[in-house]
Amino acid sequence: MTRARVLILNAALGPLDYRVPHGMSVEPGSIVVAPLGPRQLVGVVWDEGSFPDVETVGDNRLRPLLGTMDAPPIPAPLRRLIEWTADYYMAPPAAVLRMALASHSALEGTRTTIEYRATGNVPERLTEQREKALERIGERQGLVRELAAIGGVSDAVIRGLIKVGAFEPIEVSTDTPFPDPDPDFAPPDLSEEQAAAAEQLIDAVAAQDFHPFLLDGVTGSGKTEVYFEAIARALRDGRQILVLLPEIALTEPFLDRFTKRFGVEPVAWHSGLRSSERRRAWRAIATGQAKVVVGARSALFLPYPKLGVIVVDEAHETSFKQEDGVHYHARDVAVMRGLMEKCPVILASATPAIETRHQVEVGRYTEIKLPARFGGAVMPEIIGLNLLTHPPERGRWIAPLLVTAIDEALEKGEQALLFLNRRGYAPLTLCRHCGYRFQCPNCTAWMVEHRLTRRLACHHCGHVIPVPKACPDCKTEDALVPCGPGVERIADEVAALWPEARTVIATSDTLWSPARAADFVRSVEGGAVDIIVGTQLITKGYHFPNLTLVGVIDADLGLEGGDLRASERTFQQIVQVSGRAGRGAKPGRVYIQTRMPDAPVIKALISGDTEAFYATETASRRHAHAPPFGRFAAIIISSEDPAEATDIARQIGRSAPEIEGMRVYGPAPAPLAVLRGRHRHRLLVHATRQLDVQSAIREWLGNVVWKSGTRVAVDIDPYSFM
Repeated sequence: MTRARVLILNAALGPLDYRVPHGMSVEPGSIVVAPLGPRQLVGVVWDEGSFPDVETVGDNRLRPLLGTMDAPPIPAPLRRLIEWTADYYMAPPAAVLRMALASHSALEGTRTTIEYRATGNVPERLTEQREKALERIGERQGLVRELAAIGGVSDAVIRGLIKVGAFEPIEVSTDTPFPDPDPDFAPPDLSEEQAAAAEQLIDAVAAQDFHPFLLDGVTGSGKTEVYFEAIARALRDGRQILVLLPEIALTEPFLDRFTKRFGVEPVAWHSGLRSSERRRAWRAIATGQAKVVVGARSALFLPYPKLGVIVVDEAHETSFKQEDGVHYHARDVAVMRGLMEKCPVILASATPAIETRHQVEVGRYTEIKLPARFGGAVMPEIIGLNLLTHPPERGRWIAPLLVTAIDEALEKGEQALLFLNRRGYAPLTLCRHCGYRFQCPNCTAWMVEHRLTRRLACHHCGHVIPVPKACPDCKTEDALVPCGPGVERIADEVAALWPEARTVIATSDTLWSPARAADFVRSVEGGAVDIIVGTQLITKGYHFPNLTLVGVIDADLGLEGGDLRASERTFQQIVQVSGRAGRGAKPGRVYIQTRMPDAPVIKALISGDTEAFYATETASRRHAHAPPFGRFAAIIISSEDPAEATDIARQIGRSAPEIEGMRVYGPAPAPLAVLRGRHRHRLLVHATRQLDVQSAIREWLGNVVWKSGTRVAVDIDPYSFM
């Protein structure tokens, strides 16, 4: 090649043409260094004729490439996926490419780096910041900036601890090979139903062709063991495997199960990795040396050269939808990657999304059902508690019937789980004297009290302040009162009711890393915990044989807000958390506290009539032409200048095209009207399935001009309407 079209890592620019200097060899997919003004940027050589809408620059105006990176090229199927993702989700191709080149240091040659770990020496001068850092970091090691992030302190605090000998330097090789999993290490004893399901998946992996599956099994049916057999077949064929999990907290329990089956851990990929770990994983994946990768949604865009199967576990989870940057849905992009790579895709779930069930109905996906729990375990008994007729005592949130049930479980030496999907102590704090309410200065959201850390926090932008002694408005002391419960408040009630019980709070505030999640799992499995109080983080993936009782504190909470998927999401969450009960030899019970016992979703949960619920929800979606029977797209306008945001939103609204099969609603201030200091407006586009809504929106927005300080984002298939 004498010239190359290069996609550089600058989302503001499209692909650029460069000259390939004499003696330099590049091909499509080569990772190169390209000049841009006085800067040098990393980019990828794209296929000849790609991006045909980009004007070709004459040879006499081309600048030469500066060099190539010591890294394997980006494979052709991944380049096609990047193009598709950018086109479908209306994102700059460079922004999607950045996810594939997720470790800049991995693009350089083999090297070592210096990390630091605690020595156990406690410095004489132990400030509050130093004590906090040492406690949170524990035995973990990493670069200075990584340890500072883990400890929640500045780099200077870590450097001070290094200087006084509290941390020591460790030279780390960045490219040590990962051990290979053994597909025959510990073959499982599958039930007849599991074996039949596994055989279908094994045959699909052996065929080495695209085939999407829905592995639909009730909680505790052994879906993981079934798809492990597909992984084993791919390993025997010398191919790579990707397993996507929705939460970082699920990674450690999964690694443990994987190790028991295959003898070694898979390669992990998530935001909690140190820089050296990220580099090592990326290079092992790109060379094909890493055989099995388990990770969060970002693992989907890594450069696997020989994928044999993709698994999306808990495929119904909304956390697979990226809410900022590139607004992609990992479940759907995983299916497209399987198509590009010509490999099967397994979507595993006990509560599949309506969109996935629809794909089964129209014949695009093959459904494999596991209708019973493994090993003779039975599904738990579901009991509804009408809070209107059986309310908790004044000032409490746990109804007397649930209190009695927990008493019985504890007397038998069994464990209980209380579920409330609300972090912190209370969602609102106000002054009883003047009515002042604590609101985030950057967002239109209340500050949430967290008593464990003695802070008020915004869950949208992260703004944190200490809890004041006096009201900021009227200056009255001891007048601040919490309104409503969060999990910390429920834990306080548990401590008052059962002072001898060993209680743990399981949320993203307490299980912020895979290591913390692993400690939690060991404590519960080892019998060191009697009662768990948790959010949605605890609803999936965990298997505690001695946990026999689940109490849902507020089943109606998720039904608020008018979200399209509110009923479906509530149903999925409560079914999943109910599935934690009675997974072993002991039977389980689930108590669902509600003030809306006649709501269809609550009736379905208590009766266990899953099919009737899904039929009703699907019919409602079809009647409203909502997904999967229609299409939505959101246009979000934001600016630090409220007048500018309003003006651009109105301009976009006035210029909306009149197209058959498409309606535009808005603009209107977003429900979260201010986020991180930016004023926000939204428009909602509702279109038929057949309409090319992306092209319509591109042409529409192409006729509107806005200032650089204003952002206009498009969210195709939105999951959040905030």
